[in-house]
Amino acid sequence: MERLAPGLTALWLGILTSISPCPLASNIAAVSYVGRRVGAPRRVVLAGVAYSLGRALTYVLVATVVVTSLLSVPSVSFFLQSRMNQVLGPVLILAGLVMLGWLRLPWFQGGGAGALEQRLAGAGIPGAAGLGAIFALSFCPVSAGLFFGGLLPLATGSSSRFILPAIYGVGTGLPVVVLATLLAFGAGGIGRAFAALTRFERVATRVTGGVFVLAGIYLVLTHIVGLSI
Repeated sequence: MERLAPGLTALWLGILTSISPCPLASNIAAVSYVGRRVGAPRRVVLAGVAYSLGRALTYVLVATVVVTSLLSVPSVSFFLQSRMNQVLGPVLILAGLVMLGWLRLPWFQGGGAGALEQRLAGAGIPGAAGLGAIFALSFCPVSAGLFFGGLLPLATGSSSRFILPAIYGVGTGLPVVVLATLLAFGAGGIGRAFAALTRFERVATRVTGGVFVLAGIYLVLTHIVGLSI
């Protein structure tokens, strides 16, 4: 179970990233817009899969580069191996506060669609992959907290340069594929799915944020303050 825990955590963080308010809205808008242009239901699903792959691969690439860079520098790698729990405590607290909405990150506000996004949206299935890749870089506060405060410390602490980022990427893609399928075979279903995901996200994000804060406080008390709990 201990070996499965990091993978399940990365998958959960990826799913939460995909259904957090800003990414969920952009995911539905992008898949809907591309879907109207590609036509047939099967191609709508393929566009959703392509969009998901583009988004997931971007997350994987960014996480892999950051984790590899951190672990490849001997001094940084040694510091993280010896002080990881001391670093992780404050990071988890900050990430949890962001997820709970108690701490704002004004520099992470997401981005609107520009000329490049419009051209990619009109380029069919290949364009959908590029659109997903660009939208993945438009971090919002909650998705930034999950990615930078959740996945990166988890992958770095586990010395996982690729596997955990890849599992996280899969998690970000699963809800989008489901939404694309609903869009292709039942337009009415996507509205109900959006409402259900929104309700689920509110609860899941707050519970996860609370767990982050509690875990961070525990690590601070035990590895920085030096209390025995």
